[in-house]
Amino acid sequence: MANHQITCRRCLYDSNVPGISFNASGTCNYCAQIDQLSEEYPLGAEGERKLQELVERIREEGRGRKYDCVVGVSGGCDSSYLLYRMKQFGLRPIAAHYDNTWNSSTATSNIRNITSKLDVDLYTYVVDNKEYDDIYRSFLQAGVLELDAPTDIGLATVQYMAAEKYGVKYIIEGHSFRTEGVSPLGWAYVDGKYIQSVHRQFGKLPMKTFPNLWLHKQLKWMTVNRFKRVRPLYYMDYNKEAAKELMSRELGWQWYGGHHLENRISAFCHLYFLPVRFGYDMRLLGYSALVRSGQMTREEAIREFEDKPHFKPETLELVEFVRKRLGYDEAEFERLMTQPIKTYRDYETYKRTFERMRWFFWLMYKMELVPKSFYMKFTAKQK
Repeated sequence: MANHQITCRRCLYDSNVPGISFNASGTCNYCAQIDQLSEEYPLGAEGERKLQELVERIREEGRGRKYDCVVGVSGGCDSSYLLYRMKQFGLRPIAAHYDNTWNSSTATSNIRNITSKLDVDLYTYVVDNKEYDDIYRSFLQAGVLELDAPTDIGLATVQYMAAEKYGVKYIIEGHSFRTEGVSPLGWAYVDGKYIQSVHRQFGKLPMKTFPNLWLHKQLKWMTVNRFKRVRPLYYMDYNKEAAKELMSRELGWQWYGGHHLENRISAFCHLYFLPVRFGYDMRLLGYSALVRSGQMTREEAIREFEDKPHFKPETLELVEFVRKRLGYDEAEFERLMTQPIKTYRDYETYKRTFERMRWFFWLMYKMELVPKSFYMKFTAKQK
């Protein structure tokens, strides 16, 4: 905890955010990151031109194949809207879904509705639920905050698997730095070696069905298969509220109450685990992103953020559901929620390897084989 708290004059980040620094005008390095991304991925006429060029490349390179791109779907707003827009552009996507067996009924319904109404085939990979719960128990016992990191890794791997199976060259991701920002490294680290390290130390069941993203596989998919990971939302004037209204009206899509709340373990992380266990309110990322992109004023964001969410009955019911599904009694769950805090640095990861390969990943980003946000976040020297 910083002795003297400094708040960015532009967004809501303060000196408690990991890796933050401030320039002479009082704005933070994360705002500078977003400005750099905004310059590289413009909106308006230039963004429309680049988006059309991307669509044409996808269409051309997919000619003669049943599908020309893979779109990862979770039932959430960003990925659902992106699938809708790709169909609007006349592309032939296959939707890829990683089922971690913790989906909410709303997410399941959304995936079914959007793929059916858009006439999109769905590739689903389902992990063994007992094995996956064992991985979650491992992360709880490890004392780290990245409880949902296995889902991020699983989704990325399943997208690669779908691309390899169907001979597709483009993987389309539903991320927008203008609405989500780029999370600080100390708030969200993830890689395949990290998953293995935590599970090896605390897991009880063998890891057989979990689609882990090993570095050798990632390198093969990048350099041999040359799968390109692209983010069309970077070029779109994407307004989440308008997107929700449109999909609700045209696709029977339903809102699930908040960012990442379409999955029950993700909802547990954002509504309870991170704020209670670590004191992190991840709404800070979203509000700061919306301020930087001009979709919300700083004053509005501060008012919204300071209106702390109360634990609603359904949140407490969710906590009980997670506790019971993972097989903990109340005393053991409380012990896990109050044990000494650790970080990804306490376990084996690929982080140092990523840093040593920074030049390589810069080249991969330039060739659209990894997103720029990966290069910016994971290959920078850790402080």
